[in-house]
Amino acid sequence: MKRTQILGLSALIVCAGVTFGSGANSAAAATRPNGQQSQQPAPTVASAVDRQISTIEKLVLEAAEAMPEDKFNFTPMSLRIPGSAYLGVRTFATQLKHMAASNWFIWSPLTGEKLPEGLDDGNGPRNLKTKADIIKFLKDSFALGHRAAATLTIENLLQDPGRIAPTRLSVATFGVEAAYQVYGQMIQYLRMNGIVPGTTRNQ
Repeated sequence: MKRTQILGLSALIVCAGVTFGSGANSAAAATRPNGQQSQQPAPTVASAVDRQISTIEKLVLEAAEAMPEDKFNFTPMSLRIPGSAYLGVRTFATQLKHMAASNWFIWSPLTGEKLPEGLDDGNGPRNLKTKADIIKFLKDSFALGHRAAATLTIENLLQDPGRIAPTRLSVATFGVEAAYQVYGQMIQYLRMNGIVPGTTRNQ
């Protein structure tokens, strides 16, 4: 008898849960236009790579904006740290232009776009001097990355684009990897100027 009561109670709980879930789903559906349930688009190779590009883009742009313009020509060499080896390293501004130039070199084969002028030495156009102009150049290079990611399909991701890496997929992801390497240096430049990166500011 006791066992029967327990089984009956369990069944009641399950039924109640199902009813509640159905009711919640119905209520949620009722709040949508025409009662249609929203559906997320199925993930693709292009969308997966695009998310990776968006992640590093956000980190880089936040770091670039955090550095005051009067510190854009900062280089660790100016600190004269005993025993250091910073002779000839890029300034913060040149790090940004170098990343943008690398983005163009890496991702343009996937889109077929022509390289901008002034990328010959890999450090970006020399005529870009202001913080606003440099950040715009950087943003434009990431926009290229998003266009490059959009070209990826299951059918072409293993094709040889003829530059940098052996497949279109590896080219696209190499751009992300290269950007992270420069981002790591940017973080050090910020900290040397007493600026805590946004990713760790609240930790």
